Amino acid sequence: MVWEGEYQGRAYEDRGAILDIEPYRLLRYTHFSRLSGLPDVPENYHTVTIRLTTQGGDTRVVLEQDNNESEEARDDSEGGWCTILNGLKLVVEG
Repeated sequence: MVWEGEYQGRAYEDRGAILDIEPYRLLRYTHFSRLSGLPDVPENYHTVTIRLTTQGGDTRVVLEQDNNESEEARDDSEGGWCTILNGLKLVVEG
């Protein structure tokens, strides 16, 4: 997979591969961003896991990301994911 775009005024091209898919339940993939400043080697990739579960009439989204090299990197990722998930919520709930 390739993600391309602009983040905080900087162009990026991130890479990864799908590891597991269970339709409507699970997506697990690797992810690497050159914006991290780290070499593009397997040990610098994250694994992202997104799980969907149903609770009553609601859908719960649980997201996990491993291999953050520091607390600051984890906090940056968490902030980005919160923005993405809040945007998803707005679209889904209308």
